[in-house]
Amino acid sequence: MQDKPLFFLVVVAVGAVVAILATGLGGFARGGEFNRRNSNRLMRWRIIAQAIAIAVILLYITVAHR
Repeated sequence: MQDKPLFFLVVVAVGAVVAILATGLGGFARGGEFNRRNSNRLMRWRIIAQAIAIAVILLYITVAHR
């Protein structure tokens, strides 16, 4: 029962990564000013969000197997 809130946190973390990735890909596909201003920033945020998501997934796996 203790792992349920952590599962929802995993879902939110993965969802954040997908949202950031989709925004970056959409900006890249359209090009233009938005892409020039935000492509590097979105890449950094995606990497940070992925690191957080991996840490939360590993924490979930650890808690769920106890």
